[in-house]
Amino acid sequence: MAGRQFGWSRVALLQLFLGVNLMVMPPTQARRLRFVTLLYRHGDRSPVKTYPKDPYQEDEWPQGFGQLTKEGMLQHWELGQALRQRYHDFLNTSYHRQEVYVRSTDFDRTLMSAEANLAGLFPPDGMQRFNPNISWQPIPVHTVPIAEDRLLKFPLGPCPRFEQLQNETRRTPEYQNESIQNAQFLDMVANETGLTDLTLETVWNVYDTLFCEQTHGLVLPPWASPQTMQRLSRLKDFSFRFLFGIYEQAEKARLQGGVLLAQIRKNLTLMATTSQLPKLLVYSAHDTTLVALQMALDVYNGEQAPYASCHIFELYQEDTGNFSVEMYFRNESNKAPWPLTLPGCPHRCPLQDFLRLTEPVVPKDWQQECRLASSPADTGELLPASMLAVSQNSLQFISTGLERADALPAILLQGWQSFSWLRRCMVWGEAHPIPRQLIFHPERYSSPSGNAPLLILRENKSNWGRTVLSSHHQVFQLTRWYKPPLGASLSTYTLGPSLLTSTRTPVLSVTALLDQCHLKA
Repeated sequence: MAGRQFGWSRVALLQLFLGVNLMVMPPTQARRLRFVTLLYRHGDRSPVKTYPKDPYQEDEWPQGFGQLTKEGMLQHWELGQALRQRYHDFLNTSYHRQEVYVRSTDFDRTLMSAEANLAGLFPPDGMQRFNPNISWQPIPVHTVPIAEDRLLKFPLGPCPRFEQLQNETRRTPEYQNESIQNAQFLDMVANETGLTDLTLETVWNVYDTLFCEQTHGLVLPPWASPQTMQRLSRLKDFSFRFLFGIYEQAEKARLQGGVLLAQIRKNLTLMATTSQLPKLLVYSAHDTTLVALQMALDVYNGEQAPYASCHIFELYQEDTGNFSVEMYFRNESNKAPWPLTLPGCPHRCPLQDFLRLTEPVVPKDWQQECRLASSPADTGELLPASMLAVSQNSLQFISTGLERADALPAILLQGWQSFSWLRRCMVWGEAHPIPRQLIFHPERYSSPSGNAPLLILRENKSNWGRTVLSSHHQVFQLTRWYKPPLGASLSTYTLGPSLLTSTRTPVLSVTALLDQCHLKA
């Protein structure tokens, strides 16, 4: 009895000195997982397109272009099984519709990837097995039409400001150096493939086709050597960085990956403040979706997301009652997912810090931020468009009768695409800029010689986008500096960005362009 009294007195002393009531203190609650978001790329597929000289056309592939293969189905079934193993204590062993929501882009390959993944994640058991001979059950996958998808199909558009940023990216030293360093290589690939409009931004299609063919045991042409494939792979990765990085990455993120990140942030916040289901939210999408999101988070590793790769967000409730976010990236099937760390935060990032650090790349009003200061919608003005028919010895304007000037870049490309020297020198396409190295000054070419034409581009103002071509705020003048042929007329057209560094009117000699690029017409 005395011992018991002594024991209680010790408790009383501790209560007195520590100022706590030890008798009623609740037990510590263990850290627990509350919510998971997955974003994964579809599995192995056939090429999305081919090139004119490719011996393997669409009939080579059982389901045609851009379709999930058996290998792709297996990749996602295995990913589903890996997710089942990872979350066996979190998710019910059987499918419960209140726990899981799956959203996909409206492509066969992403819809089918999600279905294959769910087959691995929720194999039917007991009452859910509707046929004893079939270890599968239907689970809903939701989607919206491609034209209406403003969440998972990247790059998002139309967005004039994003197009403007892309044009400004084309004027960066990094982009222009890549253009110059790869000019001859791109010409070689264009000649071998039969493509007439190959650029830094489209060459990934060639790599993709060759990669798919090689993966499925088809023999590649002799020109597609290991060295060529390696260089194509590097340019393919460059095209992702061009889309979402290189220049003004944070603003690009607000217009692209930040849109998806905003929805993910809302879901995390909601699950931290309520006990609502679901436990698992799944997005089935593309490599561009993953890259856009990871660029917005500043955790992109610089390489294309492989088939069935998966970005994971896990929301935990700590033993303190606060919430934290952990991110992982599963890009190798035989290894555990890699931990991803948001810059400025530990891997176990407090939710409030996660929200604070990602706030700068989340748009407040996407449509408003996509607008330009002066756009066709503001002015209501439309200018006529024209096409240039180009030969080495003449430049001639031909009216097309089109009413919108924003189609001009594509029209120009149609007129120029057969002239690799001009396309490569001027890096034209979606209104690509002229490399600084190809800007010439009047004093160097004060007078024409022979029949070599001179193209004069006069800069008036800067800040433009493809959809601003209808605005007179950004006007370049295309003229002749010699007597035009019979029937031709001089005109002024809205062409494009502020390319020139000199305040003097520059002159571009086609002959000089040929010499500068070391190319032949």
